Amino acid sequence: MTGSMGEVHRFSAMVGSKEIIIETGKLAEQAGGAVTVRMGDTMVLATATMSKQPREGVDFFPLSVDYEERMYAAGRIPGSFFRREGRPSEAAILIARVTDRPLRPLFPKDLFNEVQVIVTALAHDQENHADMLSIIGASAALTISDVPFYGPVAGVRIGLIDGELVINPTISEMENSLLDLRMAGTADAINMVEAGATEVDEETLLKALELGHQAMQGIIAVQNEMAARLGKPKAQYTPAVVNETLRAEVFQRSMPEIKRIVAEVIDRDNRNVAIDALRDQVLAEYEERTEADSAPDYGAIRGFLGDALKEEVRRRILDDGVRPDGRDYTTIRPLAAEVTVLPRVHGSGLFKRGQTQVMSVVTLGTPRDAQELDNLNPEDAKRYLHHYNFPPFSTGEVWFLRGPKRREIGHGALAETALRAMIPPEDEFPYTIRVVSEVMSSNGSTSMASVCGSTLALMDAGVPIKAPVAGIAMGLISDGTRHAVLTDIQGMEDHLGDMDFKVAGTRTGVTALQMDIKIKGITTDILRKALAQARDARMQILDVIAATLPAPRTELSDYAPRMTVLHIDPEKIGAVIGPGGKVVRSIQEKTGVKIDIENDGTVFIAGVDGPSAELAEEMILGLVEEPEIGRIYTGKVSRIEPYGAFVEFMPGRDGMVHISQIADYRVERIEDEVKLGDEIMVMVTNIDPQGKVRLSRQAVLEGWTAEEARERDSGGQRSGGGGNRRSGGGGGRDGGGRRDGGRRDGGRGGDRGGDRRRD
Repeated sequence: MTGSMGEVHRFSAMVGSKEIIIETGKLAEQAGGAVTVRMGDTMVLATATMSKQPREGVDFFPLSVDYEERMYAAGRIPGSFFRREGRPSEAAILIARVTDRPLRPLFPKDLFNEVQVIVTALAHDQENHADMLSIIGASAALTISDVPFYGPVAGVRIGLIDGELVINPTISEMENSLLDLRMAGTADAINMVEAGATEVDEETLLKALELGHQAMQGIIAVQNEMAARLGKPKAQYTPAVVNETLRAEVFQRSMPEIKRIVAEVIDRDNRNVAIDALRDQVLAEYEERTEADSAPDYGAIRGFLGDALKEEVRRRILDDGVRPDGRDYTTIRPLAAEVTVLPRVHGSGLFKRGQTQVMSVVTLGTPRDAQELDNLNPEDAKRYLHHYNFPPFSTGEVWFLRGPKRREIGHGALAETALRAMIPPEDEFPYTIRVVSEVMSSNGSTSMASVCGSTLALMDAGVPIKAPVAGIAMGLISDGTRHAVLTDIQGMEDHLGDMDFKVAGTRTGVTALQMDIKIKGITTDILRKALAQARDARMQILDVIAATLPAPRTELSDYAPRMTVLHIDPEKIGAVIGPGGKVVRSIQEKTGVKIDIENDGTVFIAGVDGPSAELAEEMILGLVEEPEIGRIYTGKVSRIEPYGAFVEFMPGRDGMVHISQIADYRVERIEDEVKLGDEIMVMVTNIDPQGKVRLSRQAVLEGWTAEEARERDSGGQRSGGGGNRRSGGGGGRDGGGRRDGGRRDGGRGGDRGGDRRRD
């Protein structure tokens, strides 16, 4: 007896020039909702499931969104010791975050049941991105599921290639794009933006946002069609019950005092003390009024006090145009900046905006320090890293340290995106660069402070960034009809507001953009206003950065490695590496440098000082360069025969100096002129078809050309003898009876060596 996989329902829509296919009915039939989404040969499975009962003891919506990479999707086996997927990669965490953000505002506010969305990458063609498919799949699964959801939403990527905005460009096309804009929205408005750019102007960004919102309408319409045809009835849930009587009592009791505190207490710490005192007083009053056999609902009272504070802060901003710390809508808090704040490190910068303070530290490494990536993306390594740490003391709190959380990974990635386009290419600055931003104090937008501190640290380290980058966070307060766009939001405005809109860039244009909102969406008019205010603020911050350090330092730290880059013939790589790496290890041991060799023949030499790197460079060039007829080399006698001496004049390469060419006078026995291990200067006079090299010391002593030396060298029959000896050309005889003519041409040999290094 054979069974059926179930009826498959197929839907599709064109997004730009790409067809996106959504199917449901075959996989994961017990999930609340399940779909596959495909573009090209990239496919993801998205599922959405809700618990039957609300989670007890929580006062928030317990939504979890996970993106699961499966390495089989790209035909790979995981690189870990266990050869199976472990904890999510940084790329997977970032896709989970970008999927979560447009979904979260679209659930009922009184829903406390757990909702879990899992997106699994099933196939990846290395050309079509999976992140926007993750958003579409999560939304479609929720839309047809029994989970209450006010969607659908869709995601789309916009690139800027050859001056044209492109919808859903491929991975290879994105290599030439000045913009990587990822956005999501509903049919009516945009509700998530994430972008990296190479100094793109604000007007172009707005056009890209408008194009993206138009492009996603087809896939939103398809999801509505799926809901109408296949959608499950939305589950009945137990809404969070609000005691309206208690709420009204708490508001009436506390609002006069809250109004006074908000109006009179500007300092955040003093305001928090006053609010805490009011809360304790109100709770004590309710405790006195409550009968002995029952207890007041402390959680609800605290929540209502928070609601009252939120209502007054928002009212004052919209009605009076005054923010909690007394600023107007566009004023930035006081700014301060320093560099070289730490000894020994390669570069450091400290940036402060109000009570937000971030210290960034730069470390320079060799190419082998680049991060190896083991995920589904084609990129296998990256040389610019930005890590962000948010310790508990930065907010005056205490919690366990358990490594970076999703938020820390996301903030580090945003700061990395903001500066990536300004990092010099590897052929100009061949270092791996790691920036670590340590949050020292937090009161709003530490991620953008990280951008500013990192710009200072990079310049302090001598990294020749193309231009300084600064960042600022914008906020929004809206009551549905009125709105206020706030520049440089602090913690309270972020917590109580409707939008967190972060913009980073140079004086020329934007390099990073991120928007999260708590309402269903915002219009492009609001985005236009936010971008304009952000640009004005950015210019002020860049002025402070320029006053602190106008340009990158011209010298690296004494403690930073010194890098030299060579380009050799790829066919010569084996000669440098040697059998089993013997040759390159020998060079590293002799000079103390680190050497990295790329497949294209690029050689990176990292030394603790200049001379060691120069010596290693000379040794490598000696291994790969071809002998040049007429060039003078300093070599070492490696073997002596009756007819002449063999001289190693290049690493691993020797030639023969016939006895007739060993001196500028007649030599009877070769041992009378040179001994094993002697260093002598010789000229290459001939290279035969088999690669055998003929050398002449007499040519150096006499100042002959290679042609002249060949005329006097007849395979051992002396031609011309020493009759052309130049007066004084041979110098004085040394204690061994030899003439030492090497010194006379030392300058010439040194010049040759310089040419060799330049080659």
